[in-house]
Amino acid sequence: MAIATNNGQNSSEIRYLTPMSMDVKKKKYCRFKKSGIKYIDYKDPEFLKKFLNEQGKILPRRITGTSLKFQRRIAQAVKRARHLALLPYVTDLMK
Repeated sequence: MAIATNNGQNSSEIRYLTPMSMDVKKKKYCRFKKSGIKYIDYKDPEFLKKFLNEQGKILPRRITGTSLKFQRRIAQAVKRARHLALLPYVTDLMK
């Protein structure tokens, strides 16, 4: 909540009742590069579920922080797992 004060002056000073929060965002990192994973196994559905939302959709890079190279590999592994019925194509409340 902001209060504009005008004590007979012609200034546009704004005071805040609560201090402004300055959120410091954590740097996103690719977990595959950090841990040295080179191969994403499509036969491991529990690992692949970390990259799916509740509806079964693949999470985007901007949320997971995965690099482009590994995001493509994740997408390919999820599609292969879906084809083999290890993961569902569409679901409600998977997690």
